Amino acid sequence: MRKFTFDSVIEFFRKTVQDLPDFRTGDNTSYTIEDAALAAFSVFFTQSPSFLAFQKSMQQNKGKNNAQSLFGVLNIPSDNQIKNILDPISPTYIFPVFSYIFHGLNDMGYLDSYRSYNGNLLLALDGVQYFSSKSIHCENCNKKKHRNGTTTYSYSAITPVIVAPGNNNVIALQPEFITPQDGHKKQDCENAAAKRWIRHHSQEYSKFGFTILGDDLYCKQPLCELMLEHHFDFILVCKPDSHKTLYQWIEGLDSSDIDTLRVKRWTGKRHEVDTYRFVNNVPLKDAENALHVNWCELTTTLSDGQIIYKNALATNFKIHKGNVEEIVANGRARWKVENENNNVLKNRGYHLGHNFGHGNKHLSSFLVTFNLLAFLFHTLLEQVDKKYKLVRDNLPARQTFFDDLRALTRYLYFDNWEALLDFMIRGLELEPPDTS
Repeated sequence: MRKFTFDSVIEFFRKTVQDLPDFRTGDNTSYTIEDAALAAFSVFFTQSPSFLAFQKSMQQNKGKNNAQSLFGVLNIPSDNQIKNILDPISPTYIFPVFSYIFHGLNDMGYLDSYRSYNGNLLLALDGVQYFSSKSIHCENCNKKKHRNGTTTYSYSAITPVIVAPGNNNVIALQPEFITPQDGHKKQDCENAAAKRWIRHHSQEYSKFGFTILGDDLYCKQPLCELMLEHHFDFILVCKPDSHKTLYQWIEGLDSSDIDTLRVKRWTGKRHEVDTYRFVNNVPLKDAENALHVNWCELTTTLSDGQIIYKNALATNFKIHKGNVEEIVANGRARWKVENENNNVLKNRGYHLGHNFGHGNKHLSSFLVTFNLLAFLFHTLLEQVDKKYKLVRDNLPARQTFFDDLRALTRYLYFDNWEALLDFMIRGLELEPPDTS
């Protein structure tokens, strides 16, 4: 069984980037691909846009720097050099690092706490836009032409994460970019990108038992059939406006054909009543070959009858009174891809929406992949590094942690990651954890 440490994960990352293709020609190879990739990643891990500039200054003044000691960067390229080197490289070359961390966490038994109904892991899929401009663009941008003659160029991606009800930590997997596809005239979209992700990664992940979660956009027959074909279960939002046949079918049933379960809860402040309605084997669309799914609805009311929540889901799991609460709880966990993943990446330190560099080909998606990977690294360290967890528990705001990390690495040199954490623990006057 592998043992994760900061150094061991950085070492695997280093070996991965050593194999990146080098598209440079001539003698313009002063910096290695490895140094360019490690340097770029260090910026996202520290969330310090000026990290490399600080380390160059430290090297001049002290003859050593944290980019080398922490991340293994031998020669620090400039920002423009990094962008030029990485722009032609597809981010898919970095995807093995996501797999390495997933399989390691699974081998350690860490993912057992994420297993939900049917013993499955919950995989939430959602699209997120991370770049938009009316002027800056490249061949891989999506285009939206407006009536006034202007065009908006954008980048979006599917950002899959493993979630669990009641768990604020999410485990990121490889993204799928929403970008023009070779041989396709139609504009790429979230639904098509989700299909690609399933086809590309089902062989690796389906054997572990996954239930895919998604909003109403994913609750379409072709996509649902693809999930089942590739051995994924699903629990998806199912709205009346986009599933008229299904809801007409339900409305045509006798009340006795729709099962109901009422659960009264005390939240600590007030009583709430959850009313579950569910029915099995209803058609997803109006067609002879319609896929039949199982439908459930949750309505939450206050004691005066006021509705405070209502939503419905479609799933391939057969629903009964013994499992409807858990299935609905699993389906609602999909919000974590927005709250604990996309929102954190955009607003809590990772600046996902910032244009770190657009380039002419893959640079934007390559750098976003590094940002997602940095988020995964921090999530991993919080689980396997006792000293890191101790520091984060005492600096619960991500922004505070990153502010301290930026300041310390700007002014002080550390021989390794362990030395940096030891310094922070002493500064916070904490009792060091037992790491024996």
